[in-house]
Amino acid sequence: MKYFDLNKEEVQILEDFEKEKFGTIDQVDKETKRYKQAAKETLGKTKNINIRLSHKDLLKLKSRAVASGIPYQTLVASVLHRFANQSDSLNF
Repeated sequence: MKYFDLNKEEVQILEDFEKEKFGTIDQVDKETKRYKQAAKETLGKTKNINIRLSHKDLLKLKSRAVASGIPYQTLVASVLHRFANQSDSLNF
């Protein structure tokens, strides 16, 4: 059996599962459909934006993207995503 490092919440879930504390819910199909719809509306959406960059910055971004083997728009989206999800994103 493989060993996994579990966080506190995962340990609690495992303990509850082993003690058979989980049960079924009414209208499983309806709830499953509702959660799938929520996930679809939340996770997969992307929006197009327009942004003005200096020609020099754009060339540097494209160069770094080529070196990384990814399209430059993917690189830009990745950088923005990481910045937006930092705990203290106001520090440049």
